[in-house]
Amino acid sequence: MFCKKQKTTKEQNRSTLYKKVKKVGIITVFFAGIGMSSGFSLEKVEDSSIHTIYHVYSDSEYVGMLSDEKKIEQLKQEELKKAASEYEDLPLTIGTELSVVPERVFSIGTDDEKVLGKLQGLLTVEAEAIGVQIDEETALYVKDMADFEKVIQEITLQTVTEQELAEFEARQQTTEPLPPLKENETRLADIQFSADIQAAEGQTAPEEVRSVEEAITLLNKGTLEEKKYVIQQGDVLGKVASAHNMSTVKLMEINPGITEDAVLQIGQELNVTALEPYIEVEAHYESKEIAPIQFKKLTEKDESEFKGEKRIKQKGTDGKKSVTHLIRKKNGKVIGKSVAEEHVLEEPVHEVTVVGTKVIPSRGTGNFKWPADGGYISSKMGKRWGRVHQGIDIARPSSRSIFASDNGVVTDAGYHGTYGNRVVITHNNGYKTLYAHLASIDVKEGQTVPQGAKIGVMGSTGRSTGMHLHFEVYKNGSNINPLSVLR
Repeated sequence: MFCKKQKTTKEQNRSTLYKKVKKVGIITVFFAGIGMSSGFSLEKVEDSSIHTIYHVYSDSEYVGMLSDEKKIEQLKQEELKKAASEYEDLPLTIGTELSVVPERVFSIGTDDEKVLGKLQGLLTVEAEAIGVQIDEETALYVKDMADFEKVIQEITLQTVTEQELAEFEARQQTTEPLPPLKENETRLADIQFSADIQAAEGQTAPEEVRSVEEAITLLNKGTLEEKKYVIQQGDVLGKVASAHNMSTVKLMEINPGITEDAVLQIGQELNVTALEPYIEVEAHYESKEIAPIQFKKLTEKDESEFKGEKRIKQKGTDGKKSVTHLIRKKNGKVIGKSVAEEHVLEEPVHEVTVVGTKVIPSRGTGNFKWPADGGYISSKMGKRWGRVHQGIDIARPSSRSIFASDNGVVTDAGYHGTYGNRVVITHNNGYKTLYAHLASIDVKEGQTVPQGAKIGVMGSTGRSTGMHLHFEVYKNGSNINPLSVLR
């Protein structure tokens, strides 16, 4: 118990000594266990028997006593020399804070080798470097300001070109106002970082100093190495995503080609690193172009002209406008576009078409309705069986009634050798329709029929292979495809 108490008291004395010397900046000289006459001079005692030892502290913790404080500097230089052989291009320094307190004593009692060994384990070598601060927090270190500026430049050039950046920086150096945009000109208006990025002098472990390439990768991805996961038996996407603290959607996003229904193969590798960039760069452009203003197609009704007739009263021409766009790009891709301003240079001339609205039963509307009660086209117009089929055939209707496709006057109603029972309606607007192979006819020649009126019953008279309606349309005397006018 006695020895332990003595040791504790000694350590407390050392600590008290360190604090006093640190506070007032003086060296306290201790004289212990000496009886001396007041007639002896202090100078005489010091010359003959007092020695200086050095108490070493690391962060207020006592390390030990040394006989010569120069040995600390020698040890520091040795450690720096060893580190310099590995990190040649970096300015290195000792990062460990040491305090040395001298004490005058009668007996030395130091163990330099042991204390220096402890110090060697405590000393850390740090590099003086430039910290890359993102929103005032240090994300990484680079060697010097030249590397920092290179990193900023390369990050920026991922979104803009070298020429655009050079022109933008040149404009920043002048107080002259920007000239107006020229026609079809695009120029870089602004460069914005997603966070504040600054350089700050600092110290870090040499191995933590990043090259320009590493710094760019780290800023872009938030990591230098993307982790992979090898699929095991029983794995599914949701399970893998959950195990790596991400959603299934995010897992599919960082693994292009993988879908929710994908069958995972044992041994297949998936990327499980959700990249979170430290910083992203947006480029804002302004672009001016001359764009057309499309003319509108307007319709005017005229009761004095027959329905189905129309004429162009005024031809349309496009106008012109000057449009300035603001375009946002990130990593070279457009992520947004908006109109900043717009000026009309030439007004468009709208096209005006006059259409007739006057309707009389003997005159067609020009809009042809399906002449049967449903059914389908069993044969189209064109070459068939070595000759031209001049209309369309409609078969299998819901009922066998046949209707006038448009208003008109019946100009033929009777039997024809090829067509069998047929009806021809003249629509008095340049059109004529023919209905053939009817089983019976319900109208007479000269009769006016409105659109949709029943004119007969479907049959298979004349040259026919089965029950159907043969339907033809003529325009200004020429046979045309009925499908071009039927509605």
